[in-house]
Amino acid sequence: MEDSEIVALYLARDHEAPAATAEKYGSFLLAVASNVLSRREDAEEAVNDAYAAAWEAIPPHRPESLKAFLATLVRRAALNKYTSLRAEKRGGGEAAVCLDELEECLAGHVSVERELEARELSQAIGRFVKALPETERRVFLLRYWYVESIDSIMKKSGFSRSKIKSMLQRTRQRLKAYLIKEDFL
Repeated sequence: MEDSEIVALYLARDHEAPAATAEKYGSFLLAVASNVLSRREDAEEAVNDAYAAAWEAIPPHRPESLKAFLATLVRRAALNKYTSLRAEKRGGGEAAVCLDELEECLAGHVSVERELEARELSQAIGRFVKALPETERRVFLLRYWYVESIDSIMKKSGFSRSKIKSMLQRTRQRLKAYLIKEDFL
């Protein structure tokens, strides 16, 4: 089924929309959630939360890219689940490592309660990422958007561990400098 047909099901409030979504994007969404959450059951719960969020958001929202829209929803659900699990028990995992790596760019400078500032920061980071060369953008997004492990990025990119780590380090440094220049830090 085409994305436009799936969106039409949501717009028509047809209860087949989540099933059609699961059929086309279920394994992709589970992979995104699994990159954040270590237990399959938690990842499946995040995917189900994303289906519910899509049901609530469409309408009034009509996504331009259904896949990107769903990836955003499942990532948000997985990070929320991760946060709640982490609050219950302090654990490790790839998400913790990724968040720790990015913390040096943002720690103590962004107030979560200030939605407008957060939105502006998000837009600034989006501009920064769009301006990156294709290879660096892909590696950065695999690591910090899809929360992929270094080993997974190695397999997908063909780069060595040290090249990926140094590329990410340089990109984080440039991001920090960019955020300072844009008065976010």
